This record gives sequence, C-alpha cells and structure tokens, in this order.
Amino acid sequence: MEEISNPGVNDVMNNAKTYIHDAKSLAIIEKAANYATEHHAGQFRKSGEPYIIHLTNVAYLLTTLQVGPKTIAAGFLHDVIEDCGISHDELAKEFDEEIADLVEAVTKVGTLQYKGKEDPEYQAENHRKIFIAMAKDVRVILIKLCDRLHNMRTLEYQPEAAQKRIASETLDVYAPIAHRLGISSIKNELEDLCFYYLNNEEYHRIAQLVETKKTERDASVNRMIIEISEMLNENHLQFRIFGRSKHLYSIYNKMVKKHKRFDQILDLLAIRIVTQTELNCYEILGYIHAKYKPIPGRLKDYIAVPKTNMYQSLHTTIVGDDGKIFEVQIRTEEMDSIAENGVAAHWRYKEGKKYNAKEEQKEIEDKLSWFKNFATYSAEESNTSASEYMATLQHDVFEANVYVMTPKGRVIDLPNGATPVDLAYRVHTDIGHTCVGAVVNDTMVPLNTELQTGDVVEIKTKKGSGPSEDWLKFVKTNQAKNKIRAYLTKKETEKRSEKIEEGEKLLEDELRRRGFDPKEYTEKKKLENIYHEFRVSNYTDFMYGISVKSINPTIVCEKLTNQKGRVSEGEALQHVLNREVERKASKSGLLIPGIESMKMSIAHCCQPVYGDDIVGFITKGEGVKVHRRDCVNVNVEGARLIDVQWAAEDAERTYDSDLVVESKDRNFLLTDIVTVVSQCKMTLETVNASINHDTLITTIKMTVRVRNKDALENLMANLRKVDAVLYVERDNH
Repeated sequence: MEEISNPGVNDVMNNAKTYIHDAKSLAIIEKAANYATEHHAGQFRKSGEPYIIHLTNVAYLLTTLQVGPKTIAAGFLHDVIEDCGISHDELAKEFDEEIADLVEAVTKVGTLQYKGKEDPEYQAENHRKIFIAMAKDVRVILIKLCDRLHNMRTLEYQPEAAQKRIASETLDVYAPIAHRLGISSIKNELEDLCFYYLNNEEYHRIAQLVETKKTERDASVNRMIIEISEMLNENHLQFRIFGRSKHLYSIYNKMVKKHKRFDQILDLLAIRIVTQTELNCYEILGYIHAKYKPIPGRLKDYIAVPKTNMYQSLHTTIVGDDGKIFEVQIRTEEMDSIAENGVAAHWRYKEGKKYNAKEEQKEIEDKLSWFKNFATYSAEESNTSASEYMATLQHDVFEANVYVMTPKGRVIDLPNGATPVDLAYRVHTDIGHTCVGAVVNDTMVPLNTELQTGDVVEIKTKKGSGPSEDWLKFVKTNQAKNKIRAYLTKKETEKRSEKIEEGEKLLEDELRRRGFDPKEYTEKKKLENIYHEFRVSNYTDFMYGISVKSINPTIVCEKLTNQKGRVSEGEALQHVLNREVERKASKSGLLIPGIESMKMSIAHCCQPVYGDDIVGFITKGEGVKVHRRDCVNVNVEGARLIDVQWAAEDAERTYDSDLVVESKDRNFLLTDIVTVVSQCKMTLETVNASINHDTLITTIKMTVRVRNKDALENLMANLRKVDAVLYVERDNH
C-alpha cells in the first residue's frame, strides 16, 4: 500500500486527479475535506495530532485504491455523525443521500466496542454488523479497511491492553475480509502490524532471521533475475521482473501451521514476472521450465482457475543452477493490479461512467462467488444468533480452501472435508434439499465423499425428496447443517401437527361412539385434569399420544366421563374382540405385560435382537422404545422404564444389528469378513471400511440381519477368528 507521511488534503486531491477529471466530482471531495476540517476542529487523537490528520489519511488510502469521489468524500466524513453530532438528514442535505448513507453505515459498523475473547457473544454481534454492512455495500468495508489500516499504523499511542484488543480484532475480522476481497496490499500490512503487537518476540525473531539472510538472498534473487531477463529478452518478450519479499506474518504462519523451519519455506526466494497477455504468461512458463528443473506438485494455474477473490497468476517452484529454490509468479499487468488491490482494482472508478451502487454490488456478487453466498446468508442473519452467524462465516467462508467446479465451470470454495451435500447447499437451498446423488469426475460417488481441489462435481436432484437426518453426521459447512436442521424441524412440526389433529378426531369419534357430546368433554381445561394419569403435561403431547396409540382413547373417555360408556351389547363384544387382537405382539415381536395396546419399536442406539435382556423406555409422544437392558441411554432414566418381553420367536422375523470390527490392515481383509458373514447365513445390509494411516488399523462398520442373539454371537465368534482381527463388538450409537 502506497504511503506518504501524514498526507494533507492537497495530496489527496492530487492523487484523486490522476484518475478523476470531472470538476464537479473533485469539488465534492474538496467540500467534504473542508466540512470535516470545520466540524472536527478542536478534536485531537491520542498522538496529540489534530483529528483531521486521521481522516485525511483514510481519504488518501482510498485514492490509492482509485475508488469513486463519493467514497472518498465519505472517507473524509466517516466520523462526523458519531463525533460531531451531525445527523444523517443534515449530511444528506449538505451533500446527498448516497454519501449520507455511506457515512451512516460506517458509523453503525463502529458503534459497538470490541471486548475481546472474554465476551464472545458481544464480540460476535459487533463483527456481524461489519459483515452485514459489507453485504449491503462493499464501499462501506473499503472505508473501514482504510480506517483500520491507519489506526493500526498509529497504534503505538494506545495503551498496551488496547493495542492487543484492537490488533486481535483486526487479525480476526479485518485481515480476513481484505484477503477475501483480494486486497493483499492492505491484508499483508494489517497482518504484520497485528503480529508486531500480539507476538512481539516472534515478530523480531523472524525479522532478524529474514535480515540475517537478506544479503545472501538478495544476491541469489538478483542473479536469477539477470538470467531469466536475458532468456526472455532473447525471445523478444515484454515483461517486468522483480524480487518479492514475503511478509513476516505469512512466514510465521507457515512455520506454525505446517511445522516448518525457517529454512524450509520454499518461497522465501521469490520472483514475480509481469507481462502483457495470458499467452505471454504461458510462454514465459514454458521457457522457465525448459531451462530450470521444476519441483513436482508445485505448479499452480490460477489463470485457468482463478481463486474466489479473483486472484490470477501462474505459480511454479524451480531449482536454480546453484541449487537454490525459487518460487516464480507469472501474471499480466491487470492480474497484478487485482492481486494487489483485489475488488478495488476491478471496480476502479471510471470517468464518464454513471455509477450505480446496486449494479456494482450485483456485479461483485457475480464475480465473487463466495460474496454472493455470503450476501445471501447475511440477508437471513435474523434467523441465527450472532455467534452462529460468525461461526458460519469463519468456517464456511474464511477457512474455505478447497476449490471445486460445477459442470458449467463455476468455481466454488468449500472448507476441508466438505461433501457434495455441502456443495449442493452452497449452490442453492433447494438444490441441497432435493439432492439425491453426486457425480465427481464422471464417477457416481456416495454423498459423504470428501471433495478435493480440482474435482468437477455434478449434483443429482429429485423433486419431492428431502434431506436425511444422517446428513448431519458428515456435512462440514455450518450453512448446510443449519439448512438441514431447519428443514427437519419444519417437517417434524408439520407431521406432529397432523398427528395432533388425528388424535383429536380419534377422541371425538370414541366419545360419539359411546353416546357423549365431544364439545362437552374436549375442553382443554377438562383435559388438563387427567394429563398426569397418562404421563403428559400438555395438550399437544396428549393428542399426539392418542394418535400414535400410546394413549388409549377408550381409557381417556372413561376418565373424562367417569363411566364405562353407553354402548350396545354387540359393540361391547366387538370391543372385546378388538382388545384380543391388540394383545398380540407388536411387529417387532414385543409385549408389555398387563398393557393391551401401546406403540412399541426397537431403539436404534443399541438395536436389541430376539433373546437380548430388554427394557422399555416411555418416550414423549412416540410410544415405548425398547432397549437392551445394559444400554447407556436408559441407565439414568429409571423412572420412565417399563418391563417388556419378547413374544414367541417367529422364524420369519429378523433384526438389524450394527457391528464394529477392528483389525490390523492387510490385503483381502474385507473379502474375508464378507465371506464369514455369508458362511453364517446372515444378510449383510451395509459395510464401510476406513484405515488410520498412522496406526495402520482398519475399522469396519457393518449392519447385518439376524434372527436372534445366539446367531449374532455365533457370527461375532467366527469374525474374531479371522486373521489379524483385534476385536468385534456390537455398535452402540
């Protein structure tokens, strides 16, 4: 970022005049400078300097980004509402609505004060305001970035506690924004300044390492520059070439995150070549690879596949004649400008073009795919807490470093471990909801497949389908998780509402059958008197219980009317017959002694099979869930347990059981496991194997269908005999 020591208003105007020539536009900037000078008169910064110096620096930084005149004017005016008591309406009258809106938006961003890690929700709310403002108008964040950069440059005048607080917020919020907008000139300086205040000892240690090797490094770079220049001149190519120094925080980050020593960082010796056209870039790359040995796996083509912040360049790492390793970046002049100033370079103010904020914002969303998703999510921010909103942005946007493509060539960035379902929800909520399959690189894959950079992914959808609760076990983005949970909650609410209506109808029909007027007995106040007898506490649970047969409407009627009901002899006989039918075992082969009708089902967590010692757990609204008696999920719920028993064994009835097998990894292990299951005459429903490459231990999870406990234990005993198997257990979810 270009810097002049304490630029004045004249410096701002001179810089603006290099690309703004319209007299009216320049007059707006000068008027804003005079207005700010007048209204901030008598105000001083902690350095003792007049406050106008800060505003002039912000405006000057904005001119280096070549933003429009109204944005520069707002840079001069960005503190007049907060510090001078000027209202939005006054500002709009003096200038116009657009400038007043910009100043007000910047003011709102800064209203809350950052309190640091000790108050994460307050901090998250502050940060959310920044992002919401940016989603509405990117010019707001350009002003805030320049404002923050000058504040960081003068942070020495703040107390130590304030220095760390401001630097921490800058590193957490503002530097990532600058990175995502591609403004590396601001991002790099912000990170180094934060590094200086947050970890001064490490800052000076790395600075000393860089300085110690500077003479040797500069000599190597200069020799390489001369060699490459001679080669390119011989081939009549136009270019600029220069050495590139890596900023200190980037070096520190690589040392910490990748556990590398200082001398192991390959791009400390770096050269940048700026040329005229894309074709020139590839020509230069070819000449360099022909002369120097490239390191395999280090060639990255960001021209063909730009980063999501519009960054374009060719990167290659080569070995020089003296054995030194160099990173070489090759790009055009336009790419170089965008690499330094990102979004600001692409949307530089163009003389004679009528500016439209909404059109510019839409163009940004179209160019920056992540920004479109971010803007959409920000529009829905009222549905989430500030901390949830920030967690989503931090993980889904700031940490996204896996780049995949749709069949139409759209590049989408996702966090590590993201799956096709994450991609589907990133494209559109409806695509996520109706996703039924995925094709990655022309191969159909499971929906839980982890995507890799460069994958081409096609999402298969089916109208009328919906997300599964199981998706929550493997999706990685908070955006996908939130959308799935919202869908499932909505569907559950709709289903429960239908069940409640069904329960109401069943109770009314039973009352009519017994000769009573439903209106007289279904008042909620009367029903409240008997809730306790059915272990429910409210109307909805009560009616839901009737609909799923966990509450018998006949018994409810008897409790409500204090009599057995006026039914004919034939109806009574039929009722007895019905009760006999109800006494039969449930579909799962289960009975509850002394209770003639109640909804029962096998618990998914422990999956009991015939012959297991079992117990029933009374749920709210879903009848009785039957668990193995040793299941961890029922040990703490003694008050809600009920005795259940198996009915007579049915040769046709089978049960699912999940098994976990751990083994030392070897060839044909999975084949041998499957063979044993087949020999034991079991049905293998699913099987999934994974290997821990550090321990070379393979974990196999499978679901088998068995008739009873004895058959299951026989299968497990035979699996334990398989070579290299360490243990076999039933899986408890």
